[in-house]
Amino acid sequence: MTYDRLVCANCAAPVSEGRCRVCRASRERMQEQGPFAGLSPAMLIALMVILVAALALLAHQAV
Repeated sequence: MTYDRLVCANCAAPVSEGRCRVCRASRERMQEQGPFAGLSPAMLIALMVILVAALALLAHQAV
């Protein structure tokens, strides 16, 4: 999940605004996790299927 959709339990504001220290700490921690941390497992599986299909298509065209 991305931090722009999270609501802070401490101040009840969106985490992306960073109003309190808890929001700012959560936002920094989520930014450090990388670009794929916000993807759901289903989305990761879908990306893997697309990648395998693209590789299979390339291998088929090379033959």
